[in-house]
Amino acid sequence: MYFAALLARTEDGWEASDTELDDVETLSDLTDLAREASVDEDTVLVFIEQEDAWFGVVRVDGEEDPRIFVSDATAAARSSYGEILLTDELLGREPGADDTIAALEELVGLDGTEDGEPDMTPDNDNDNDDDDGLDADAVPAGPIGDTGVLADLGLPEAELLMLRTDALVEIADALGAAEVLETVR
Repeated sequence: MYFAALLARTEDGWEASDTELDDVETLSDLTDLAREASVDEDTVLVFIEQEDAWFGVVRVDGEEDPRIFVSDATAAARSSYGEILLTDELLGREPGADDTIAALEELVGLDGTEDGEPDMTPDNDNDNDDDDGLDADAVPAGPIGDTGVLADLGLPEAELLMLRTDALVEIADALGAAEVLETVR
């Protein structure tokens, strides 16, 4: 079960609204949604939480690039909403690398055979081509992103990293927005 909400900072404090992410397919879509909720280009926080698995915070300040924190990248990678947050940049990948590799694999048979010809290469499971045993495209376990995303709003990095269950409630409490978040929960 997912929960998503927007917290927009205003002169009078925080305003909360729950939000549907059905039409959100990219981080750009999510950022646009946050900017629409902004009053005078103030800070907007987007909270996404999958019950007891992971949470993410996206901070949008005016026209600046969004700042992202995800509590558990591995868990988020198994979620369609988590995949929105786990951008190539956040994961330290070359932008579009997966698309390029997939396109090349589709164009050429990387096994060295022609179409319709059986693959006669021996199956060597003992190849040590991958010395470190790590997949270069693997998603790292644990938290990823900007751990200082909420530091200036009242939640230090160390506290953000310790949050596990009911994280959004604790974040909202630290920001002084627990009551307004509770109205949309």
